[in-house]
Amino acid sequence: MKALIVQKDHSIKIEEKAKPSVSKGEVLVKIKASALNRRDQWIREGKYPNIKPSVVLGSDGAGIVEEVARDIDKKLIGQEVIINPNINWGDNPDVQSRDYEVLGMPTNGTHAEYISIPADRVYPKPGHLSFIEAAALPLGGLTAYRACFRHGQIEKDKKVLISGFGGGVAQFAFQFAMAVGAWVYVTSGHPNNLRKAVSMGALKGYDYSNKEWAKNCSFDTKGGFDTIIDSAGGEQFDQLTRLLRPAGRLVFYGATNGLPKTLNLYHLFWRQCTLHGSTMGNDDEFVQMLEFVSTHKIKPVVGSVRPFDDILEACNEMKEGELFGKSVLTF
Repeated sequence: MKALIVQKDHSIKIEEKAKPSVSKGEVLVKIKASALNRRDQWIREGKYPNIKPSVVLGSDGAGIVEEVARDIDKKLIGQEVIINPNINWGDNPDVQSRDYEVLGMPTNGTHAEYISIPADRVYPKPGHLSFIEAAALPLGGLTAYRACFRHGQIEKDKKVLISGFGGGVAQFAFQFAMAVGAWVYVTSGHPNNLRKAVSMGALKGYDYSNKEWAKNCSFDTKGGFDTIIDSAGGEQFDQLTRLLRPAGRLVFYGATNGLPKTLNLYHLFWRQCTLHGSTMGNDDEFVQMLEFVSTHKIKPVVGSVRPFDDILEACNEMKEGELFGKSVLTF
């Protein structure tokens, strides 16, 4: 089978690899579509911990169960499934265990024609989604769901800011917040992304390269936000804390711009505001996310669909940062 393999120098290459067999408790899934994530690019650049060569990359995927181990119900064969990329979250729903991993490093992932995976990692594909759409959902959708609802407590009529609207998780967070009836605003450094957000229902979008954006945002919202969802950190982070309303929540699931040099603690404690670190989500939240997506008929924003043989070009496109929506590969 064809698979995207990590090399010793952290570069990636399509190689022929033996089709995996199933062990006890596993199913063999024929992948119909897989999707790229930023972690794929970070591994490629050697910026991810504990990178191991010869591993198949990929965290997101959807396909059809082709074979099951002897101890697994044969009724699964032929089922259309979506893959949960969580491995070893653990028993504590609040935080992942020390053994936690994400599918695709160091465990073989979804950028291959087949994957052998524990049966409890596959779930029925939401019926309203195609394989392409379903493949774009798992990692980003789960991360956004936990950030929005466990930590952000977003609900109807709450004022919400989603920063960096060009990112996949941010787009899911936007869709989820819109689905429950929140008042949603966004930021982006790309005017086209802001226009797309407004066309999708955002009340307003702000270009964070404009020095006055935070001041304008505070004025427009009459005092800021109940919840802010962020992945960038950096210098903007302190600005975001100042945009929190009393008892507001700032949820962050990344720090792509590094650490803030200043942080206004006075504002945070006096207004009873809280900071919430978040990453991925537990297995129960994965099920809840699928149910939420099915109930609200949410479809991932897909920006590029290519045959698997073009995955290196897709990775380069993602690296450039101009793509709006998820990049999906088909088999």
